[in-house]
Amino acid sequence: MNQILVTNDDGVRSPGLERLANALTPLGVVTVVAPVAESSASGHSLTLARPLRLEQHEGRVYSVDGTPTDCVNVAVAKVLGHLPDLVVSGVNNGYNLGDDITYSGTVAGALEAALLGVPGLAISVGSGSPAADVARAAEIAAELAARVLEEGLPPRVLLNVNVPRGAHAGLRVTVQARRNHATSVAEALDPRRRRYFWIEEGESHWEVSDRSDHQAIKEGWVSVTPLHPDWTAHDHLTATGRLCAPRGAEVE
Repeated sequence: MNQILVTNDDGVRSPGLERLANALTPLGVVTVVAPVAESSASGHSLTLARPLRLEQHEGRVYSVDGTPTDCVNVAVAKVLGHLPDLVVSGVNNGYNLGDDITYSGTVAGALEAALLGVPGLAISVGSGSPAADVARAAEIAAELAARVLEEGLPPRVLLNVNVPRGAHAGLRVTVQARRNHATSVAEALDPRRRRYFWIEEGESHWEVSDRSDHQAIKEGWVSVTPLHPDWTAHDHLTATGRLCAPRGAEVE
């Protein structure tokens, strides 16, 4: 049977995680390994400065006191003992669109799968979405997971899926949106009159693009964006070569 690993960044008790695991159960043996507490905006980080604790809950549900990336690695090495056939991360409470995916722990769980040679799928809904929307997202994830298990994905490719609120118009293949982001940092004093700072969600101005994931969500479509971990700016290799060459030298 297919071995499916489920993780998230909202924590092991997240309703979206349970919905997702239940939706995937008909496709194979589902094992959940998720952070013990919320790990949002952790990005693709590993915990290296302290030990990690693994705890088993009911059935095949485990928690790790670390990040989603930690969870995938601990799952492979110590829970499963082998690579799964698929890793699905979500259902996240909050969209993971455009440039925001660089911060996303949800996407990082699927990204770690891709780096390990396993197909990865990340799925998200809008923040505070009702239970019906979360259930719908879990069903969409299961449908896509079934296709991925049957047909596979190219090496080192993962799918980032975002589901709009309410009824959707269908699935649309998209690209990452771009935005101009102004981070907001609030400042206050603690009871001992010492300054502290709180990073808040900033104001975003999204670039208009008919192909983007952000535009798809605005128009009521499920966005499905294929991603890969190669951040090389291939179109800029020649220009970078000119920067690195001795002055006056010709670069092909």
